Amino acid sequence: MTKPAMQLTDLNKTIGKKQIIKDLSFSIYPGEVFGFLGPNGAGKTTTIRMMVGLMKITSGEVLIQGKSIRTNFKEAIKEVGAIVENPEMYPFMSGWKNLVHYARMIPGISEDRIKEVIRLVGLEKVIKEKVGRYSLGMRQRLGIAQALLHNPSILILDEPTNGLDPSGIKEIRHYIRKLAEEENVAVIVSSHLLAEMELMCDRIGIIKNGELISINEVDEESDQQEMQEVHLVAEPLENAKEIIESEQDIEVRVDKDMLIFSVNRAQIPAIIKRLATEEVDIFYVQAHRTNLEDKFMALIGENAIE
Repeated sequence: MTKPAMQLTDLNKTIGKKQIIKDLSFSIYPGEVFGFLGPNGAGKTTTIRMMVGLMKITSGEVLIQGKSIRTNFKEAIKEVGAIVENPEMYPFMSGWKNLVHYARMIPGISEDRIKEVIRLVGLEKVIKEKVGRYSLGMRQRLGIAQALLHNPSILILDEPTNGLDPSGIKEIRHYIRKLAEEENVAVIVSSHLLAEMELMCDRIGIIKNGELISINEVDEESDQQEMQEVHLVAEPLENAKEIIESEQDIEVRVDKDMLIFSVNRAQIPAIIKRLATEEVDIFYVQAHRTNLEDKFMALIGENAIE
């Protein structure tokens, strides 16, 4: 079994009398993009700051490749590349000079490695231009290149698509997926942009008020066990409602002349057959895959911040 690149165990943060982060536990594996999703103020950045040693842990543990961030910080942090908030670069220097300047601070980074990360993030054509002329998306990609220079096994990106236009967001998403797949890097991305997370991530952890309330696999293919919302128009409507509700206590609501209920995808054919044998006329049936937005809203509710 693959060992986790990073493990959080019962992580807590208390400031004064207020508990900001509550018993957070999850693992992230090599080659996966793990999304850390939650409304603003839910505790994403606080957790990331503790992960990289920028904020003291009240209790609990963060292990990076088995090394404790609390007791073996120097060795643990070698495994991490991170952008917390916006990457800071010297605008009067070229992208190349920025990377060379940063590389001098860390022993063992060769010129070949600098060229390799430039190629990885697709900045070959503009790397000799001054960073002040870069678009926001190009600066984000340069920040990712800087974070990758020392060959980290974990890349942590806090809101990497903030302020980007749709094409910039698509670019960053492409490079994040490429890094995970080609470099076998474990990538942790925090965001509040649901649609982007669904396109970018393999798994998504949802945080609300400092607590991890769910971890979801992001499946491209619809699973037989996945919940789907079914819209059904049938006559007589009341008969159809009673029959469906008798099937394993399914809750059905009526919206004008339509029945709406949620079931596993695998249950739908049996329900339709049962209605047909009970002489219910079916005029319309459509199943909607429950997307991340539906799951997110169901989990966090309307008032996400308490």
